Amino acid sequence: MATSSTSLVFKVHRHEPELIPPAKPTPHEYKLLSDIDDQEGLRFQIPVIQFYKYNPSMQGKDPVRVIREALAQALVFYYPFAGRLREGAQRKLIVDCSGEGVMFIEADADVTLEQFGDALQPPFPCLEELLYDVPDSTGVLNCPVILIQVTRLRCGGFIFALRLNHTMSDAAGLAQFMSAVGEMARGRLTPSIPPVWERHLLGARDPPRVTCKHREYEEVEGTIVPYDDMVHQSFFFGPTEVSALRKLVPKHLRKCSTFELLTACLWRCRTIAIQANPEEEVRIICIVNARSRFNLPLPSGYYGNAFAFPVAVAQAGKLCQNPLGYSLELVKQAKNDVTEEYMKSLADLMVIKGRPHFTVIRSYLVSDVTRAGFDDADFGWGKSVYGGPAKGGVGAIPGVASFLIPFKNKKGEAGIVLPITLPAQAMEIFVKELDGMLKGKPIERKPGFISSSL
Repeated sequence: MATSSTSLVFKVHRHEPELIPPAKPTPHEYKLLSDIDDQEGLRFQIPVIQFYKYNPSMQGKDPVRVIREALAQALVFYYPFAGRLREGAQRKLIVDCSGEGVMFIEADADVTLEQFGDALQPPFPCLEELLYDVPDSTGVLNCPVILIQVTRLRCGGFIFALRLNHTMSDAAGLAQFMSAVGEMARGRLTPSIPPVWERHLLGARDPPRVTCKHREYEEVEGTIVPYDDMVHQSFFFGPTEVSALRKLVPKHLRKCSTFELLTACLWRCRTIAIQANPEEEVRIICIVNARSRFNLPLPSGYYGNAFAFPVAVAQAGKLCQNPLGYSLELVKQAKNDVTEEYMKSLADLMVIKGRPHFTVIRSYLVSDVTRAGFDDADFGWGKSVYGGPAKGGVGAIPGVASFLIPFKNKKGEAGIVLPITLPAQAMEIFVKELDGMLKGKPIERKPGFISSSL
């Protein structure tokens, strides 16, 4: 389990927010989002944060000025990001490429990078100060689609924090844009990967027809229980932890991906922790990047949302009583459901059913951003010491999502950090359950028994 620096408190002085338009005139046109982009479950703002060390070779260079100028240059190529979203007939989202610009905040913090501690990971202290929600800027429609805050630190390092309207891009698309800003900051005149819009590639067919099962959009009876006393905690999985979990699954499953293994583990431990009714169905939603699942892969440079939400479903009692291999089989099967036909069927379902939200009743979502490339964004100061989601639990419905984030612990071990959000009592059960699995002594459960005693 990784440590946390949330007890750290510091002051941030922010300048007035400003709009950064593209450095040159760009086309004023209207662009349709894809039918994957504009679904209800993506109509929210997603926060990303990057921490950068002081670099002696950049002495005298101001990260705020460098990034502000590079951003304006990158927006010439990514000009839809400088526009505003409008809503048309049948809730279709359209980008008005108005060139108004992205929102930008210059700031200074009375803190050093070292004070954050060895383990830079969510939850971050004073996040609301490092990524300020400017009043009236957080809407999906008629608001800036990106907000960026660059905060200088006392040590000469800085923090780059960004908030994106998720309907515009997925993690891979956003990382591609951030990489382009970095390239401009380092002197390139054009991005090494030219951006590709072509959102029609993930548009519905005419006429639309649902040809696959999409249980992630089923109407499930029940209510979303608003948990009080939520606790945010991050867990580190390095080679030792991953190896310990692999030993708990049958030999024919041991070649599974780390994502599949950790997702299955999280699903089982979380279901036990929330003390779900053994007779009820519980769900784990896996984010699957579909870029390579097409017979003709999506063009390199495509920066729209290109993923699906396949879901694994199980009775809570069976999930908790069975060993880890049971949940792992279900996760693998759900991931394998995603094909080109699945994506076309999904776009069609969005149009037929009015762009619904994926089911969140008794559901949890896991997204792997280990290969998204957030930590590769280099503005001249080198790669970030942490780059990725600013917190777990984000989404149109808060508290139902986690990310797998690339991370190095204080020993220098490369692994994955997984931020979890749970009520305080459930978090205690989760920690105990996970600890038992990592020690090779999972707690055995009798039929009909889920919760563990604290």
